[in-house]
Amino acid sequence: MKFTQRALLWLLAAPVLLGAALPASAADAPRFELTPFVGGRAGGGFDVETAEGSESSVDLGSGASFGLELGMYRDRQSYYQLMYSTQNADIDSRDPLLDGIELRIDYLQFGGTAFFPQENEHYVPYLSLTLGATFMQPDDDEYDSETKFSGSIGGGFRIPLNENFGLNLGVRGYVTLLDSDTRLFCKSDADGAECLVQSSGSTFFQAEAQLGLAFRF
Repeated sequence: MKFTQRALLWLLAAPVLLGAALPASAADAPRFELTPFVGGRAGGGFDVETAEGSESSVDLGSGASFGLELGMYRDRQSYYQLMYSTQNADIDSRDPLLDGIELRIDYLQFGGTAFFPQENEHYVPYLSLTLGATFMQPDDDEYDSETKFSGSIGGGFRIPLNENFGLNLGVRGYVTLLDSDTRLFCKSDADGAECLVQSSGSTFFQAEAQLGLAFRF
């Protein structure tokens, strides 16, 4: 089963899985929240081995992202969340081996969000912390995909529209852990193994701006 299919199954199963964690004190709070969002991601880079055997540092291109978040309220000011976000990004490199290669980068994260009500009811600050996995897949199916452990921290403002709807304006930073001096996105053929990326770093970082429409019920 592909990672995207697994992510959607997790999102659909989230209310059932999280229901057991809902305390009795949340009886007067909304139970669930559904937030589709769009945004833009930037950042991310690797040390890449060129066709000549040398190495150069290349970055991923910035681009649009979109995703979905499911939440179950613990109380009126916090909820557990399951989040999926995806983006397609070009690899910015002069290496012919990487010419035209695009990566799909997916995040599946579980964590929580806390709100901090203010006297000004026009907006409510929030803070979010999550842990999960990063899935990276080249658009050329001959190359292997990679799944790595990751976490994120996000924050922003909720702008209430009415009792059930609100706008989320926020930013989120993702940190993915990589093995140092490891080859990524490899394929094997009659001529041997070929890898797109050789990473000498231990982390992969991306930042994302998000605009979402939250529905509480």
